Amino acid sequence: MSYKIPEKEMQEIREKVEKEFPDDPALQQIHIARKIIAREAENSGMSYFEYIKSCRKKITLEKVAY
Repeated sequence: MSYKIPEKEMQEIREKVEKEFPDDPALQQIHIARKIIAREAENSGMSYFEYIKSCRKKITLEKVAY
């Protein structure tokens, strides 16, 4: 389920977001995380929300295993 995006692409996302929100590092972090998740969802062939749900299910199942 884990679809990693290349480091170069992650750096491009960071640079783009830093330009969009130059004086707000907290907002930058939120948008970077959302863009990375959206890209991973796209690579997995799921919508953003389907991907989030699949991650949530995985976490829930791991919690139950303990």
